[in-house]
Amino acid sequence: MEEKASKPVISKKETELNFKDVTICDATTQMLIKAKADGVETAFDRAASMKACPIGADSACCKHCSMGPCRLNAKDPYGKVGVCGATIDTIMARNMARMVAAGGAAHTDHGMSMLDLFREVVSGKNTDYQIKDVAKLESVAISIGIDVAGKTVAEVAMELYKELERTYTQVEGEIPFAKRVPAKTLETWRKEGIVPRGAMREIMEMMHRTHMGVDQHYENITKQISRTALADGWGGSMVATEIADILFGTPVPVQVDVNMGVLKENMVNIIIHGHEPNLFESMLVSVSEPTLVKAAKAAGADGINLVGMCCSGAEMMVRHGVPHAGNFMSTEAVLVTGAVDVMCVDVQCIKQGLAAVAECYGTKLITTNPRCHIEGATHIEFHENKPTSCTDEVVIQAIGRFKTRNKPIQIPNIRNTGVHGFSHEYINYMLGGTFRGSYTPLNDNIINGRIRGVAGVVGCTNPRVKQDWVHVELVKELIKNDVLVLQTGCSQIALAKAGLCTPEAAYLAGNGLREVCETVGMPPVLGIGSCVDNSRILIAASEMVKTGGLGDSIADLPVAGAAPEWMSEKAVCIGQYFVASGVYTVFGVTFPIVEETKFHKLLFDGLEKRGMGKWGFTPDPYEMARMMIEHIDKKRKALGIDKARERTLVDMADRRTMDAA
Repeated sequence: MEEKASKPVISKKETELNFKDVTICDATTQMLIKAKADGVETAFDRAASMKACPIGADSACCKHCSMGPCRLNAKDPYGKVGVCGATIDTIMARNMARMVAAGGAAHTDHGMSMLDLFREVVSGKNTDYQIKDVAKLESVAISIGIDVAGKTVAEVAMELYKELERTYTQVEGEIPFAKRVPAKTLETWRKEGIVPRGAMREIMEMMHRTHMGVDQHYENITKQISRTALADGWGGSMVATEIADILFGTPVPVQVDVNMGVLKENMVNIIIHGHEPNLFESMLVSVSEPTLVKAAKAAGADGINLVGMCCSGAEMMVRHGVPHAGNFMSTEAVLVTGAVDVMCVDVQCIKQGLAAVAECYGTKLITTNPRCHIEGATHIEFHENKPTSCTDEVVIQAIGRFKTRNKPIQIPNIRNTGVHGFSHEYINYMLGGTFRGSYTPLNDNIINGRIRGVAGVVGCTNPRVKQDWVHVELVKELIKNDVLVLQTGCSQIALAKAGLCTPEAAYLAGNGLREVCETVGMPPVLGIGSCVDNSRILIAASEMVKTGGLGDSIADLPVAGAAPEWMSEKAVCIGQYFVASGVYTVFGVTFPIVEETKFHKLLFDGLEKRGMGKWGFTPDPYEMARMMIEHIDKKRKALGIDKARERTLVDMADRRTMDAA
């Protein structure tokens, strides 16, 4: 019997949790039970005892000036306006715009940090990092029009840096990666006036437009929302992914263990949690440093165990096979094991509540980025030009904590093995080999109906719904209906814990998708990295258009996207850059909008009529799957491939008949 969509969990006693209702992760459940026995509060407890503001959830309030805050009635949205006269549509558009600006700033700042490091490496000022993937360097350069013939690696790299710097600083023109956008999609952007210029300009202009008394037309605000979001997806996030590949290596499939069982009681356990790979790459060096390994053994440990969490963990998982302890909603629970000696964080998705939980179990919480300090945590600043001065000290602190462990240790004996690391480059190779790498087999199998379509299922976990459940149930429904699924971020970890990231999971897929998976030897769910790596999905979609047979723009493709348990402003920005790129994108949990308003109709219908994608919303995974599949089928019908066609081998007699005709 199908389980109904989970609702915000409020038990009869509002401060008590029913553990089976808040997560399907057995390891997290075990730790929540232990936390309760230990008297320790987590985000699950706080969500249960604090109801979400219904007015804020509908985005029917405005606090952009001191004449307010103004609250409008979602049940009668046009019954009144704000003190300044702002309508519900203006207020909702401004609120969404500021979410997109903040989310886009997070990803583009991350990308700029990567580009700063790239500049230092290319100029020879930083020798702690090197260019590891020269082929990726050259392919990225070529993709934006740089001639690499006869040039040294250093020359190509410096030219690429100067070109990509425009992603941030340019005030006119089009961002460099606009050259990768399918021609018809780019034509739509130009017609709508939403091609990004530079990220700094778009975010600055977005904040200006949403100031009191400036832009007061929801349609005009929405144009800048799209342009700002696209500056993230085709700008900051894409730069972050591509530069990380160039410096640290492009992911290829690797078998990785996921879940809290990757912790080792007899080892010094260090968790890296956050989003920027520079810190984690240096940690790989420090935990292998012979003097530090010797110090750990002298302290009584068998060695040093480095694991990841959240998105930097996902990035290192796909790139280096580093074990992963869990996604966003497990970051407090993992500390309850008592086995974590240090949790080291940088930026994004870091709960302030980690400090209190870490203190309860004697774990050291260490912040490393100047953008992120936490009251109660130790700060050891990370500098790319002397990275091990920070990461060596983190290891030393972890060894010190190991020697003084005084709390009972309980590590859930749960590890889930999966295959991850399906970058665009590897998918191209996987489908066609070294000399015939191509998306043609993918497109052909979509055209002949074995693969119904492709879905990107991404995003966070959220305590307002049952952890991981919506992700897992949605993806099961999609693959059962022959939809190939691409995964990033915390969603990828949810599916890995459920065992869906193995080739053997193809038995859950429909006959067509299963046949393709078994032929290629791939899972029906392809894990590709962190949330900035959603840019890989954009590149894959562009390649599908370029390969041919599936339309002329991304909006023509039989594809859909979903963020079933989203929680951050970054997620809204990601959703909007997929919508503006032409992808139907469905969110779960909640959506900050009043239904049947003019702004709602624009996002959920009007943008599609202008050649883009559109938004969808439902908290129910089965309804979400139905909506996505219906959209995929609609696109198949428009392409004339709604009926499965087998490829027919044509012999010479047939060819003569056709020629004669």
